[in-house]
Amino acid sequence: MTVKDCVSLSVYTFTFLLGLPANLLVFFVYVRKARKHGATPNVVYALNLCVANLALVAWLPVKALETLLRDWTLPAPVCPIYSFFLYSSLYGSCLFITAVTAGRYLSIAFPIIYKRYRHARLSCFICAALWALVMLHLSVSLMAEGGAYFVGVQDDISACYNHFNTSQLVVLLPLRLEMAVVLFMLPLMVTSFCTLRCVTLVWRSNLPSAGKKRVLAVALSTLAVFVICYAPYNASHVVGFVQGANVEWRVSAMLTSSCNVFLEPVV
Repeated sequence: MTVKDCVSLSVYTFTFLLGLPANLLVFFVYVRKARKHGATPNVVYALNLCVANLALVAWLPVKALETLLRDWTLPAPVCPIYSFFLYSSLYGSCLFITAVTAGRYLSIAFPIIYKRYRHARLSCFICAALWALVMLHLSVSLMAEGGAYFVGVQDDISACYNHFNTSQLVVLLPLRLEMAVVLFMLPLMVTSFCTLRCVTLVWRSNLPSAGKKRVLAVALSTLAVFVICYAPYNASHVVGFVQGANVEWRVSAMLTSSCNVFLEPVV
């Protein structure tokens, strides 16, 4: 194993050991809160965020095994299923963080108006629409596999969703760019705007100093996690489209994306 493989294996193992109990804890806390006090938009978004994180956690042992053996040993049809859950978790988390941040901003900036629309049923519809948006993009990407199940072989080493032929790249590169724009850059713009507005409004408010610091810490840490976890991987999509190739560091960029599994429950 190379140094990069050891680092990747350590990150995946650490993420699994922290992410699984953290997300299960948050999930059951919010389920109990919904049963006791009724579901709110924040509870709905948090539960969907936990489901997205748990979908990634469930497949991290497979990712660690592939890294350890430096080969894809599972049946080929498992690869697209594994990829589907992996990337639906990644982009689903992006959108649900954006939804949480937008709701936080609306509740501060327009508390009276927002209260009219602050219903769990509406939030459920929004979550369903966000899941549908992610799955639509991923379904199109799976159509590019051409019967090879995305298991490519290079230098006698097989890998899942890493080695692509020319016909697959013709479909994947533009789609990846579109996903980076629609599922990351636009949510990042919304999240940044809402976070900065929250910071401004809270700082000008009459809240006690301790309350201001708490709100600012949560808002800014959410934005920091969003950028640190998701920016590198989506940047690889942009670079890959410009170069017309599958960039080699895309797999390494996925490491920061997996870290959202244990960082988001803390936030």
